Amino acid sequence: MVRYWASHGSPAELETFPAGRVKIEPRGHDTVTIGGKDESLDRYTVEGLIWGRETLWFDSKRNLAAAVTIDAEFDHFEAIREGYESALGKFVGIAGTDGMAALAEISKGISGSRAETLAIVGGTLIDGTGNPPVADSVVLVEKGRIVAAGPRSVVKIPHGATKIDARGKTILPGLWDMHAHFEQVEWGPIYLAAGVTTVRDCGNEFEFITAVRDAVANGRGLGPRLLLAGVVDGTGPLALGVERVDTPEQAKMWTDRYHDAGFQQMKIYSSVQLEELKIVAAEAHRLGMTVTGHIPEGLTAYQGIEAGMDQINHIEYVADIMRPPLPANATRLDRLKAAGDFDVNSPEAKKAVSFLVEHGTVIDPTLALFELYAASSEKPVATFEPGIAKVAPELAEVLSFDAPPTPVTGLIQKATQKGIEVVGVLHRAGGSDCGRY
Repeated sequence: MVRYWASHGSPAELETFPAGRVKIEPRGHDTVTIGGKDESLDRYTVEGLIWGRETLWFDSKRNLAAAVTIDAEFDHFEAIREGYESALGKFVGIAGTDGMAALAEISKGISGSRAETLAIVGGTLIDGTGNPPVADSVVLVEKGRIVAAGPRSVVKIPHGATKIDARGKTILPGLWDMHAHFEQVEWGPIYLAAGVTTVRDCGNEFEFITAVRDAVANGRGLGPRLLLAGVVDGTGPLALGVERVDTPEQAKMWTDRYHDAGFQQMKIYSSVQLEELKIVAAEAHRLGMTVTGHIPEGLTAYQGIEAGMDQINHIEYVADIMRPPLPANATRLDRLKAAGDFDVNSPEAKKAVSFLVEHGTVIDPTLALFELYAASSEKPVATFEPGIAKVAPELAEVLSFDAPPTPVTGLIQKATQKGIEVVGVLHRAGGSDCGRY
């Protein structure tokens, strides 16, 4: 497609069939070192095939050298020509930095207030401290920072301030997304538009997420503040990423590297072995980091927490220790059935709850994700998340989940409801949720 575009006058857009238009943009040149020699590549971005940008590199003969994009689940996806594998990290980092720069360029042409002093007047203020709502409030912003907030009768509005009438509206502090995988630069402005100003990223490609975080922090891109968990995994059929901790040396090395790069947490994935988990946790705690993540295959939440995990991602790992264990040969379907069919007040469940509360384990349930997976034509996403009607068409299509329900859909719905029960039991017992990181 890019070759066709280049050989037909490089038009501003290409029409695609059965519908849509694609925009291809030259974004400059990059030098990579391949086999000890520097090679110059042409960089392009493509918009319109998926939601967001794809970044491509071509050599001097118009051969595709690398592509950085996403798959249908919004996970990172890269394609590298043989011989260029050593430059993968550089390609990923450049794509993140260039994507943020492109968004910053777009933002310069967007109309809106850039007033030195901004007063949001007349709304009902909920300040997040637990105090009662403040009617007819004023929130005063100077140079992008909130400097005062309270009743109109108390907060003085400086002369010349730009006023925004918020009567009939509610004003909240910036929201936090407590479990995210910030896969594309386009998530940045989407988050801000939804009122999310801080995101806890629970595992990502090192070069991409550090480039995005630094661009936002340095004012070179649009997006929320990012707090990062560095993902590590062991070798196995469920292995994720390239950060392997198969030895004590690797466990310490990756923990140190993430810490030195400014990450707040370590994220354990599904193939980490027990001894390496202990080393990651010990090193993270020594450095002032916390440890979050999955319970690896073959381990229980009891073992993960005793090895040093401070948090557990996904409620099913808690449910696993609240019911009798399944046989070793249990299938994924067996596990799904069991996840929705146990007594949250059984002796096993009470033992698990007491253990979690005693250890102060933070549970990050991700129930919203399971609710999404349980959607169908009988219960469309729009029935519980009406905001889907306002997203870009390419994004809405992926998130629609409008297929007819299946027996598995029913099992997911049961498991989701059971997960809600588990969260309720933990809350009443005094357990911790993901409100802290």
